[in-house]
Amino acid sequence: MAGVRKRTGYSKIDKEDPEEIIHRRAQFLVYKVMQQAEYRRRPSNLKIRIRKLKVKFGMRLKKLRKSMLLSISAARVVVYKQVFRQLKTCKSLFGRGEEPLPAFNLCSLAL
Repeated sequence: MAGVRKRTGYSKIDKEDPEEIIHRRAQFLVYKVMQQAEYRRRPSNLKIRIRKLKVKFGMRLKKLRKSMLLSISAARVVVYKQVFRQLKTCKSLFGRGEEPLPAFNLCSLAL
């Protein structure tokens, strides 16, 4: 009995059908994708908080930029008014009896 060998259930395959090879590869890829889907986690709360903070900071920066633009334009108006008041006083002091000073253009006083 020592000379008797057990045969395994495997048999040698000479050639496989190309369609079967493609099918087996596709099954393997589907299996891998399903495994990865199981291990994927939900987005962490930290990431969600960071996104919300980014939006919040962005909105604050936008408001700050708008308020700065408004304050700069308001400051320009104040400066223009002061310059014209000074010109009026200069004209009233030095311009009587003489020819008037040349008028200044608003564009030349731009900041």
